[in-house]
Amino acid sequence: MEHQKLSGKNRKDIKIGQEVEIVQKQHQRTGELTDGFVKRILTKSATHPHGIKVELETGEIGRVQTII
Repeated sequence: MEHQKLSGKNRKDIKIGQEVEIVQKQHQRTGELTDGFVKRILTKSATHPHGIKVELETGEIGRVQTII
């Protein structure tokens, strides 16, 4: 079965330790994605139109584009 890629717009879909692709603030224009594992979820609201903001284990911060 193929894994369905979820968008990162719903906070409930994102778990600590999960692998995600984020777009960092400085890459919003280019849309360059960074993948990594969620260390903390920074967005407090249940949803966000541009993606839930997270911090990766590497310390990089960005909005989740896809959940791997």
